[in-house]
Amino acid sequence: MTYSWKKGMSIDDQWQSWQDNNPLDKIEAPDTDTLRDAVVKDLSYVSSMDVKEYTLYQKWCEVHDKFPTVEVNSFFDDKPTLKDQKQGALLEEIKNNFWLPTDPEEYIALQPELLWTNGDDLTSITGANGPAIWNGMRTFLSTMKNNSNIGRNLNFLIRDKVTKKYLGVTCMSSDFLDLTPRDNYIGWDRIRKTQKMINHTCIGSTIVPIQPLGYNLVGGKLLALLCLSDTVEKTWEHQYKDKLVGVTTTSLYGKTKVIPLSQYDRLKNWKKMGWTAGSVSYEPLLPTRKMIQAWLMKNHTYKYFEWYVAKKDTGQPHKRDHRNRSHTFTYNQLGIDKKLIKSDHARGIYFSELFTNTREFLREEHTEVALTRKFDNSVEALTELWKNKYAKKRLASLKKQDRVSTDTHFYDDIIYMNWEETKSKYLEQVGR
Repeated sequence: MTYSWKKGMSIDDQWQSWQDNNPLDKIEAPDTDTLRDAVVKDLSYVSSMDVKEYTLYQKWCEVHDKFPTVEVNSFFDDKPTLKDQKQGALLEEIKNNFWLPTDPEEYIALQPELLWTNGDDLTSITGANGPAIWNGMRTFLSTMKNNSNIGRNLNFLIRDKVTKKYLGVTCMSSDFLDLTPRDNYIGWDRIRKTQKMINHTCIGSTIVPIQPLGYNLVGGKLLALLCLSDTVEKTWEHQYKDKLVGVTTTSLYGKTKVIPLSQYDRLKNWKKMGWTAGSVSYEPLLPTRKMIQAWLMKNHTYKYFEWYVAKKDTGQPHKRDHRNRSHTFTYNQLGIDKKLIKSDHARGIYFSELFTNTREFLREEHTEVALTRKFDNSVEALTELWKNKYAKKRLASLKKQDRVSTDTHFYDDIIYMNWEETKSKYLEQVGR
């Protein structure tokens, strides 16, 4: 589909331009019954899974979509190989640059730094840029799917300043619009929040350490603290021209007996707000998602335009959360059973106030000039807090129990595994 967007175009002008360049009689789309059958087949399969299995299944699908392989008929090796050899080279470079100390006590010398992938220069022997390195790490460091977030996003590579070795990745994104426990704590009314004040908070949508840093030294707590750092605060203000006064995040796996605590529980400067309303939306496979888009384009053209084409002056999508909105609308139109669409799954909500009067500022009772710093959020201070309050105790405990790990848990072997092999090897590691 062809379409030329220019800054300053109104939605009506965008709509007219898009129609002029995309005649409906040229659009190929599945009929309604074919689409319904495909959606029901996909959702029936995944809705039978629990949260852990569905999380891993999404990861397996993501890896096989983004890292396709080809069969190689070789006398020496019949293992499939990556279709794009540059992807393999990038993954090897990433793994060769993990912080993997001979002695975990070397954490004492760590000097973390946050490298903004769209602003800081990175040296790569494979020629990869910051976003490619970040995405490679994010995809294979976690069993949680690497979703691209709509709206604002600041991706950071966390690296040791001395050794130049990677410690993990974070992403600071547009905050969730509706989190009732957080909103009640702030005292937010919806109009004030949605008109502009939500832009003064963000959400840590990705907080993923490398392993075994995460396990041996609670590296997730280090990264969660660094989400509150002056580097994040200044970069947000530089990029978006909004003062950052608060940070939200949510736990991944909610209330479970297997995973009773989150890395954010009892973490200084983070406050537990409560729980989300509690649901996970199941997704159909990529080919079916493409069918949904084509069907919407043909049968509900303006809605398709609003969700997938129209843009704000900033170049960001006109509608928030367009994928979930479009899928929900399609399911309603197709009459999909609600039992196939969502699963109960509450997540913990956590909030950090960077200033003592953050809540007053977000309620527009104070101006930026009146803000008072709540804690030292320099990278150095937050790192020392992690070392002395969390990493030291964790490592001592593991040593006493002889449980110090050397496992790196980089999941790139999923590229060459089928679903049953992946489930057998990694299901018990989801969320750990």
